[in-house]
Amino acid sequence: MGEWKEYKVSDIIEEIAMGPFGSNIKVDNFIDSGVPVLNGSNLQGYKLNEDSFNYVSEEKADSLGRANAYRGDIVITHRGTLGQIVYIPQDSKYERYVISQSQFRLKLKSEIMRSDFFAYYFHTRIGQYKIMMNASQVGVPALARPTSTFKEVTTPVPSISIQNRIMDIVLSLDDKIEVNRRINENLEQQAQALFEETIMNAGYPYNKILSDYAYINPLRSLPKGTIARYIDMSSLPTKGSFPNNWEQKVYNGGMKFQNGDTIMARITPCLENGKTAYINFLGDKEVAFGSTEYIVLSPHNGFCSELLYFLARYDDFVSYAVSHMNGSSGRQRVSGTDIANYIMPDIPQETITSFEKYARGIMEVIRNNSFESRRLAELRDTLLPRLMSGELKVNDLENNEI
Repeated sequence: MGEWKEYKVSDIIEEIAMGPFGSNIKVDNFIDSGVPVLNGSNLQGYKLNEDSFNYVSEEKADSLGRANAYRGDIVITHRGTLGQIVYIPQDSKYERYVISQSQFRLKLKSEIMRSDFFAYYFHTRIGQYKIMMNASQVGVPALARPTSTFKEVTTPVPSISIQNRIMDIVLSLDDKIEVNRRINENLEQQAQALFEETIMNAGYPYNKILSDYAYINPLRSLPKGTIARYIDMSSLPTKGSFPNNWEQKVYNGGMKFQNGDTIMARITPCLENGKTAYINFLGDKEVAFGSTEYIVLSPHNGFCSELLYFLARYDDFVSYAVSHMNGSSGRQRVSGTDIANYIMPDIPQETITSFEKYARGIMEVIRNNSFESRRLAELRDTLLPRLMSGELKVNDLENNEI
């Protein structure tokens, strides 16, 4: 492989350490600000996700010693959702973080390997296999002796110059995806603010219920054996309008979705976390389906479908849904009947029409950006294993526009 060499992880790290024992960090230690504590949601993707944190004091973080992670470190889940691995970028929000009892961290020898290159490699199929090969599936999924076994894992390592060139290509795609995400987030915030100002807080009398405007969980089905998009709960964004992932599956039951539907999780903790999406695929006849753990809001004829989406993102509506959850065995659900009885304002038709005109244009831009980001992510994920293995030479791409 020319400039590529095979290393054991133990040969390219300066330090590796487990997270704290559970007894060393408890809910009672959490405060409103301080040193952020990582959990599984922060390890979604390639680099640290900094959307939300719990915090501990500087003194508590100091007491946890090697469970503190810093910029450039790698953090890996060893218990629970296995396969998660991220790097902490140099421009992270905080200088240090406390890892959880379900994580371990490592610091690389920077003269041998870039931390982002390392993280991206272990997101490839072969990299994920290497993480998971010591996993136990008995009880809670976990890696056996995580730090010692991971040090024996091997990884191909090219020269730093090749790593730099590969990451220039990969990160350029991620940068485009990030720009789209920021544009979409800004547009959605504007539309949400207009919805609240002109619909929910405009002084219209609250004398209707949601079922006057929308069908709740409309009865639909697909012929058994139909192949269609399957939207898993994990693909619903907590921020952002459209499902960020799906796969083609054979329909054997579940809830059918069509363009103009809003879908939201009905179970804890997904509902509280804002798992919601707007269905608007590019073709009018495109359909999708998912489990029965969704609430589906479908507009009555002539009503604004986008208005229902922004309602589902409205804090008061989410709080109402959460307050009406019930059930046993730890997992609670809100019923379609309770959602249907949510009290709504009597919205004049001209207000509906005006909001629809504005929101539809916004949602089309967001949709197009979302689909472009999906295309870029698919391109990245196609290129990544070939670049990370040396199969695809950097020179083959550098002179071509991606």
